[in-house]
Amino acid sequence: MLPLLELSADGAEHRFRDAVESLSVHFGLTDAERAEMLPSGTAPLFDNRVGWARTYLKQAGLLESLRRGYFKITARGKAALASRPNHIDTTLLLQFEEFRAFRARRKEPGEPSVSQQSGAVVAAPVDVDLPPQQTPEDMLASAYRRLRGDLELELLDQVKQASPAFFERLVIDLLVSMGYGGSRQDAGRAIGKSGDGGVDGIIKEDKLGLDVIYVQAKRWEGTVGRPEIQKFAGALQGQRANKGVFITTSSYSREAIEYAGVISSKIILVDGQQLTALMIDHNVGVSTVGMYELKRMDNDYFEGE
Repeated sequence: MLPLLELSADGAEHRFRDAVESLSVHFGLTDAERAEMLPSGTAPLFDNRVGWARTYLKQAGLLESLRRGYFKITARGKAALASRPNHIDTTLLLQFEEFRAFRARRKEPGEPSVSQQSGAVVAAPVDVDLPPQQTPEDMLASAYRRLRGDLELELLDQVKQASPAFFERLVIDLLVSMGYGGSRQDAGRAIGKSGDGGVDGIIKEDKLGLDVIYVQAKRWEGTVGRPEIQKFAGALQGQRANKGVFITTSSYSREAIEYAGVISSKIILVDGQQLTALMIDHNVGVSTVGMYELKRMDNDYFEGE
């Protein structure tokens, strides 16, 4: 992580692919080492490691991405370099609240948690009720949850940077992939065409169009509060509609969630975290890079021996 941060010390934007090549020269990697692949065979090992270094530095606020595939150092990153660290690892990054929050979201049962006491980061003891070790199956499942969690964070960051037109297309693709809207052409004509009283679009609930769902999709920076949901609910009543979906890239206040749960109209609130989870579940904006089959011995096969 330190060489990657030092590479960006000039304050300019750097292309990730160029950074990978520069760091391979910095470490003096041979052609064979550069060609080494992950166990899944899906990507070069060194590229993967640089990608993780960039992710950790971004989550700690030392790097930032202003556009896809590029990164630059932040004021915090410059301050970190000014302190002349011998190396940068997760222990150093844990001093930053954003990175602690990032690790907390990814923390698995049995991992030490971190807290702040007198300005020092300390590890809390592991819960004694947890099993002392994981089975290989547990470790595989844990690794999957970690990878998925990181992908959700990366997706959300990308969606927030997307243009309003692209976000509209993303919502269409997701709803159609989930079985709503009939054809994509039908959905494309519906979303964004209403704009009446706080409703962004109307989409079929099924391919036959037996019922419709009113949709509002907003890229949002702050928390969505109760007034916005009340406005959407009022728009539904004005359309004599009973079903609506409110999609945002941020989150909802407790009051907004409680209000949506007590009104007569059925309003589903989809926040940024749930949005990216649905994108992964329905293969929108993601692609499969590797598959692992977990097998066990077939005892029935050997019974006839």
